[in-house]
Order: sequence, then C-alpha cells, then structure tokens
Amino acid sequence: MTTGPLTEAVLEFPDNRLLIDLCGEYDRNLTDIEARTGVQILRRGNQLAIHGAPEAQAEATEVLRSLYERLEQGREVGHSDIDREFRMADDLPPDDQLEMFTSGKVEIKTRKKLVEPRTDAQKAYVTSLFENELAFGIGPAGTGKTYLAVAVGVNMLITGAVDKIILSRPAVEAGEKLGYLPGDMKDKVDPYMQPLYDALNDFLPGKQLGKMIEEKVIEIAPLAFMRGRTLSNAFVVLDEAQNATTMQMKMFLTRLGEGSRMVITGDRTQIDLPRGMPSGLADAERLLDHIPGISFNYFTGKDVVRHPLVAAIIEAYEKDEVKT
Repeated sequence: MTTGPLTEAVLEFPDNRLLIDLCGEYDRNLTDIEARTGVQILRRGNQLAIHGAPEAQAEATEVLRSLYERLEQGREVGHSDIDREFRMADDLPPDDQLEMFTSGKVEIKTRKKLVEPRTDAQKAYVTSLFENELAFGIGPAGTGKTYLAVAVGVNMLITGAVDKIILSRPAVEAGEKLGYLPGDMKDKVDPYMQPLYDALNDFLPGKQLGKMIEEKVIEIAPLAFMRGRTLSNAFVVLDEAQNATTMQMKMFLTRLGEGSRMVITGDRTQIDLPRGMPSGLADAERLLDHIPGISFNYFTGKDVVRHPLVAAIIEAYEKDEVKT
C-alpha cells in the first residue's frame, strides 16, 4: 500500500446508468479497486470521490476512467477486466517496445465473445500469432498460451484467413496406460484433448462447433495422427509440446503447408516423457531461435490469469528451482 498524505480526487461521470455498471453489483467493482490500491472510494450522485495517498489515488483514477470508457463502448466490466487494467498498468514494457504496445488495443473477435489479453506478455503473444507463420508460446500453466492461440485460430477461421483449424497434443501416458482405458481409440484419446474442446466451446456455439468437427473444418487429434500430412490453409496448434520427442517435433514442424499458421505451446516444468528422453520443445528453442519469421514468446508466474493462488504456487516452485 502506498503511503503519503491523504488527499481527495473527484471524478464526474455524465451517464449515471454507466456509473452504476462501473460500480458493480453492491459496489463490488469499487471494493476490488479499493483492495488493490488502498484508497477509499465514495459515490456522490454522478461523482466518485477517491480518498488516499496521491500515487494510489492516481492509479485508481486511471483504472476507473479506463473502465468507464469500456462501458461507453458498449462492453461489460467485471473482475477480469479490472484485473487486466491493473496488470497492464503495472507491467510497463521497455522503451523500445512502447510503440508495439501503445499502437492500439489488441482484441480477438470470436462467435461467442471478444477476447482481450490481460497482460503485456499476452498482448505481445497475440500480436505475434497474427504476424508470424510459426510462433512459440512457452511458460507455466494458467498463462493463456493455448486459450489465446485457439481464440486467434477461431478468429482466422471465421474471417476466412484459413480454411480449417487443427489442434493437437501428444497423448503421453502419465500414470495410466491408454490400453487400460475403456472404449475405442477416440474414447481413449479424448480425455487428453479435453482442454482443447473446452477452449473451442468458449468461442463457438455448440451446434456450430459440432457441425465443424463433423465436417472436419475443425480437427482435434493426437500428435501421432499428424504423420504424413501436409497442413495447408490451416491454423495449427500443438499444445503441451514439452511432451513431444525431438523426432515428433521435427515431424510436426515440417507439416507446415502453404497458407498455414502454426502455434507451439508448452511448459518446460511439466515434462511427462520417460526419464532420459529429451523434450522436442527444448530442442526447437535451441535450433530455431535465430530463424526470421519464427517468434518465441515467454510467460512467467506474473502472467497467470487463473486463481491468484496459482501464481503464488508457480512462483514458489520457480524460487525452489533457482535454489537447487
């Protein structure tokens, strides 16, 4: 909490209906902002009075104005939007990157929702997905690597930039053998693919998604099923790439065809390969980082957008790894 002499700043909002939405149900949005900055916010008619130390007061003022502008554009304001405003304000990029980050808001339009990056690292990642034919997203769980990649894929599909989406994961056996799982091969493999289905369900209506999968406009398949294919005019995502072997990674990367985009996501700390078997993701980082047209984007615990405890857990493990 910032210390210093307490002052009052008064913000006036012309549309009282939007001000109600800004405050949130039972003023929960104001309570959230108060908890993050240490200020006290009082509502007086169509005004908000902000009491607190000058630095904290300025931060709260900036966030409130940004959220009100969002409401003026016809958008909603919730906890995730407040979280994004604070993250973007707190994690300013270096001077040589300012032009990229201030050139306008990065948004991903899908059939069901508008997706907006919530950290600067996410913003840079989404920008690279649109700008590069091959992009890597590397970092811990909960940083939005796969979610944002699938959102961009859906956007490119519905705008006609690609003809299909192909989502893949290595079906690595982590404690339970595939052969012992019930059902046919699809039944055995689908549990590994479920996070990809979950992301798609966030962006496409159920009936439309079902039809696209039935017509193979959208394919979800294990990495092993990619062998021998040339993936043209497609948006291709390889998720959990840390569990691909070197040969599998090479096989997958060389599937890239004309008019396609490819995204590789992974977490170096969650390798489930047998002991002694190198990860294809690590080899790809080492071999490809100098090639123009291939981007590498990295995330840390600060970019986790799940429950706040997830970020704390990741940071604790990262600190322990540094010690050992």
